[in-house]
Amino acid sequence: MKSRKPLVIGIAGGSGSGKTSVTDSIYDVFKEHSVVVIEQDYYYKDQAHLKFEERLETNYDHPLAFDTDLLISQIQVLLDRKRVEKPVYDYALHTRSDETITIEPQDVIILEGILVLEDARLRELMDIKLFVDTDADLRIIRRIMRDIKERGRTIESVVEQYLSVVRPMHNKFIEPTKGYADIIIPEGGHNGVAIDLIVTKIKTILESRTEL
Repeated sequence: MKSRKPLVIGIAGGSGSGKTSVTDSIYDVFKEHSVVVIEQDYYYKDQAHLKFEERLETNYDHPLAFDTDLLISQIQVLLDRKRVEKPVYDYALHTRSDETITIEPQDVIILEGILVLEDARLRELMDIKLFVDTDADLRIIRRIMRDIKERGRTIESVVEQYLSVVRPMHNKFIEPTKGYADIIIPEGGHNGVAIDLIVTKIKTILESRTEL
């Protein structure tokens, strides 16, 4: 039996929209089979050539912050059923770490991140494109709670960054990619009906790709 072509699912949406919840819900269904999650924010560009003060100015919500060429090439390698070394980003140093994570090819590849639908080359690799659509007030509340709890930031700094960078970048780059989505999911992982429909679709595609 020939190995079937891996299924690529793109999950986009703004920061705090619930992308991770959707990703986890799909992963939980297929984890006993063959699924891998590729997070876009592991693919921020290496900034080792810049001074630390210059790295602090990085706009992580802009498409140019990502090494999309590397991400595309590694997805293509996984589609060829070969392993890759996924990069790791060091947020303390604001550059890529020397460490990598070995990723084995799987039947389902979930590509998750704020801008995974922004690049046409990435979209062409996807079989299913999802956009998690959540109201801005919920997204900022979730981001505040996350950054204070997990990153030790103050509420003032989170709000300032949201107003000066996150919100304008969302409106300019992230929100427009909703138009490329096959399915728009309101309220993220809390939308059980949408998750069930997507899971059913994934199973159908996988079954159709089994070659004798």
